[in-house]
Amino acid sequence: MNAGIIKATEVRGSDYVCAGDQSRVGARVMPKVLAGKPAQVLGAIDLKHTWTYPLDVARLMKIVASDSRAWGKAWHVPSNEAKTQNEVVSELASTAGVSNPKLSSVPTVIWNLIALFNPLMRALKETAYQMQRPYILDDSAARQTFGMQPTPWNQILNEVVTETKASLKK
Repeated sequence: MNAGIIKATEVRGSDYVCAGDQSRVGARVMPKVLAGKPAQVLGAIDLKHTWTYPLDVARLMKIVASDSRAWGKAWHVPSNEAKTQNEVVSELASTAGVSNPKLSSVPTVIWNLIALFNPLMRALKETAYQMQRPYILDDSAARQTFGMQPTPWNQILNEVVTETKASLKK
């Protein structure tokens, strides 16, 4: 049997900003915003939060897989400037040509009730602290070490809106 050293690294991101179920603003929020209807999110709507684009996760994973400087360390995915949930939804709405989106937070009592019956909502309660105070990742190590920058915010907004509209047509 060959014994050796495992070469490992870790890539960490924050909540995803994308179309679909993997994003706090994806499948639950964007269809309502596009329809001009009120939407609800989990946690505070007015606290700064880092949002990570999934393709940036993939880009960093590709980089760290082939760079020995990454081994044995955890890396935060380069992400754009932290924004509140309200800012993200407002900017997505503006990109889609929707004015004055109505956004509120699911009341804690309601969240607790839903969590009794819904395993996903119960699991999200475990990370609720991330949406109850500012949650900002320091991605400077990955930026400085690998020279990686996040995908431009406007490009992300356009892609989320385009992909959400396409999914609604299916």
